[in-house]
Amino acid sequence: MDLYEYQAKELFAAHGVPVLPGRTVETAEEARAAAAEIGTAVVVKAQVKTGGRGKAGGVKLAETPDEAQEKAGAILGMDIKGHTVHRVLVTEASDIAEEYYFSFLLDRSNRTFLAMCSAEGGMEIEQLAVERPDALARVPIDSIAGVDRAKAAEIVAQGKIPAAVADQAADVIVKLWETFVAEDATLVEVNPLVRDPQDKVVALDGKVTLDENAAFRHPGHADLVDERTEDPLEAKAKAKDLNYVKLDGEVGIIGNGAGLVMSTLDVVAYAGEKHGGVKPANFLDIGGGASAEVMAAGLDVILGDPAVKSVFVNVFGGITSCDAVANGIVEALKILGDAATKPLVVRLDGNNVVEGRRILDEANHPLVTQVGTMDDAADKAAELAAAGA
Repeated sequence: MDLYEYQAKELFAAHGVPVLPGRTVETAEEARAAAAEIGTAVVVKAQVKTGGRGKAGGVKLAETPDEAQEKAGAILGMDIKGHTVHRVLVTEASDIAEEYYFSFLLDRSNRTFLAMCSAEGGMEIEQLAVERPDALARVPIDSIAGVDRAKAAEIVAQGKIPAAVADQAADVIVKLWETFVAEDATLVEVNPLVRDPQDKVVALDGKVTLDENAAFRHPGHADLVDERTEDPLEAKAKAKDLNYVKLDGEVGIIGNGAGLVMSTLDVVAYAGEKHGGVKPANFLDIGGGASAEVMAAGLDVILGDPAVKSVFVNVFGGITSCDAVANGIVEALKILGDAATKPLVVRLDGNNVVEGRRILDEANHPLVTQVGTMDDAADKAAELAAAGA
């Protein structure tokens, strides 16, 4: 789960990372009141989960409360890369002497954690990494040893942070590591980490991604979800404990096992090229529990997507046998009743496949078409989706 800047900075503050005071508001009038309360020049910052806010006009300096109200009124409601601005952060303006970059992240390719640090912050880090890779230090972090004061000092030295603020920067890095670990994050980024004219180091911006697999350890993280920007189908699936991701396509996908579902996405996309460019509409892995309730929950979510024109149920029976899946499909269609209106293409293979196919044949549901192979089933699902478009 990606956090807004204000949420990231609240987590930083909770772990002792220095940030500037500010308030998050949803109206221009509230922005004026926040600026008056802060009592200095402020920066009004759009709160969206994407980069490029400044270039899009979503970050403005305001010298007075009236100006803060004016700037907030212009920013609220803006569209920034497809994200609508519903709230702004009004925060104390800072004099900046230098800008640095710092982050901790999960390095999946090397199966470790990685610290990245540079004395050249404020710009797009991807651009810096390509144009001047030597300016960006990459320091692997042992997951057991973690980051103590000595390791933080090593990171600061490799990032070429000036000696005048090296000790402060190391302290901040230790606290950012504490944030990273304590909150079960996969990314903690500060860009820029600034040095002000008084040589004080402050996290001026923040980006945090939390590992949703660790949500059971952090009941408070549920309060960080912004329901206004959450996809309603993904929210519905989450409430049903389904592993679902919405995509832009017309063929709903249900499979058992992430690898099989990923393969199904590929074969549907390939088959769809022959049928007007039809694409997969979602990723949905029902795992090993293909009970009627799980199947009904999955179908309910997928059929609730108006873009879906057909559904491809692709199951390879292993621990869960094909007859259990077939019974789940039949019972799910009974549970859904009139809510099930779109054709289902079912491909079963593996454990007890003969009995599974017999169950579906005997049920003879008008919406269900059985196909023997994965490629043929993908082609049939794409054909039906194209016909229903």
